[in-house]
Amino acid sequence: MQLGTLLKELNHSYRGSDVAGRVRDFNKWTDVAAMAADGSSDYSHSETAKEYYDLCTAFMVWGWSESLHFAPLKPTESLEQSQERHQRLMISKLELEEGMTVVDVGCGIGGPMRRVVREAGVRVSGVNINEIQLAMAKQLTAEAGLDHMVDYETCSFMDMSGIPDGAFDRGYAIESTCHAPDKQGAFAEIFRVLKPGALLWGQEMCLTEKFDPNDSRHRAIKQELMLGIALNDIATFAEVNHALEAVGFEVIEGMDRDVQEGPSTPWYQPMETRQGTPGSAVRRLPWGRKAIIGGVKLAETVRLFPKGSAEVIRLLDRTADAYVAGGKTGIYTPLYCFLARKPL
Repeated sequence: MQLGTLLKELNHSYRGSDVAGRVRDFNKWTDVAAMAADGSSDYSHSETAKEYYDLCTAFMVWGWSESLHFAPLKPTESLEQSQERHQRLMISKLELEEGMTVVDVGCGIGGPMRRVVREAGVRVSGVNINEIQLAMAKQLTAEAGLDHMVDYETCSFMDMSGIPDGAFDRGYAIESTCHAPDKQGAFAEIFRVLKPGALLWGQEMCLTEKFDPNDSRHRAIKQELMLGIALNDIATFAEVNHALEAVGFEVIEGMDRDVQEGPSTPWYQPMETRQGTPGSAVRRLPWGRKAIIGGVKLAETVRLFPKGSAEVIRLLDRTADAYVAGGKTGIYTPLYCFLARKPL
């Protein structure tokens, strides 16, 4: 995404709102959620996740890529090349065939979706509660000449009632159901819209077996990740599998895809150093992010950037630090990938 496009998307997303105030309110969501547990506040985690992407999507695309997900990295590949390789693995695992119908659960701005359509010749329905992301997805997909192969559903994946039972041959959910207020409920709704025998690929943000709930440092990192990514909780591998099996899925395989054979680069390294990720953007690095905060803050004074934009980057910078801390301690991975089947 070029700077001019970034500014256009920011103005469209923020529409003159009090962005700094929205970031302050977002930073309090865990406190509000805790109050809701005893019935003293009205809280919707789906709305919290929606606000997170309303605020952050344009900067995430500019700073990361059109594919808003992590991937197993190779030292000979750029981030984008590793993402492409990872998406092709998903296509292979799903055994996609031309003419199939596929649901993209939480499609973001449609980076993986466009690859799936282009390379597998399938028809995809992108499900997303976030209208800002869907607008970007529609525009980018039309520019790619693929809009005739894509449908969109503006709804939460917790309630896809506009989609009939057994509508899709395949499904995938890339770093989306980790936001679910109820993971089992999310998987139950995905189960419903898949045909008997359909395969589901998922990529979940998870705690690893190294996480120690009695370690204060581990708990603090988990809290920072939950806060900064709008995660209601962070499941373990076993908890993800249990939620899948509880609604009827057969788990075929599940693994941390960051654990690779041969030379590899840790998934979090583009946010820490340029080493091991060819062509990695300076704006992803700690000092680059800090410099951008200062530059955008200055640009706000001359109304080049919407007022409050720097606070959004500050939120993303803090979250990037939490990602790196989770990755370096080994207690967290965004690359727990599973393949499951809805029984015949």
